[in-house]
Amino acid sequence: MTYVFLANGFEEIEAISTIDILRRAGIETTTVSIEPQLAVIGAHNIVVVADQLFAEGAYNNAECLLLPGGMPGTSNLNKHEKLKELISQHVHSGKLMGAICAAPLILGELNLLQGKIATCYPSFETYLHGATISDDKVADAGEIVTGKGPGFSMDFALTIVKKLKGACAADEVAKGLLLQ
Repeated sequence: MTYVFLANGFEEIEAISTIDILRRAGIETTTVSIEPQLAVIGAHNIVVVADQLFAEGAYNNAECLLLPGGMPGTSNLNKHEKLKELISQHVHSGKLMGAICAAPLILGELNLLQGKIATCYPSFETYLHGATISDDKVADAGEIVTGKGPGFSMDFALTIVKKLKGACAADEVAKGLLLQ
């Protein structure tokens, strides 16, 4: 199971395209609102109704956790202490973690990027404590995948698909989207 966490102010392109691509690949993906209600308002006033509230999840079946960026969405995710505890436990268990745009700052501030390659939206690099900063659209550090920003959302999502289901599955989805 893959969980995508949504907070008011999330970057819609990063969240929706990632969710769409994962589901096209047959990856069971659940959207999670960290807000008190299921409806979450994106940075550009697009409302998304999440599948569940944060408190409703057990997350012990999580294969992958994903954080879309956007502001103030990333700041709102970063204020959620239970989410940060979950992220730390998940990464320390060696499970797949993904963050794009501004969201890698959460991983950096949790000291989860020490000695790893990472990318993020320009100007957020100072938050990636201990990381080797990459200018690539996607940085794959093994169990942590980071993406640069909205324009690279499909590349980010396809990297997650590749890690969860293999290169053939990622190529098949990319071909269906006319990306290859």
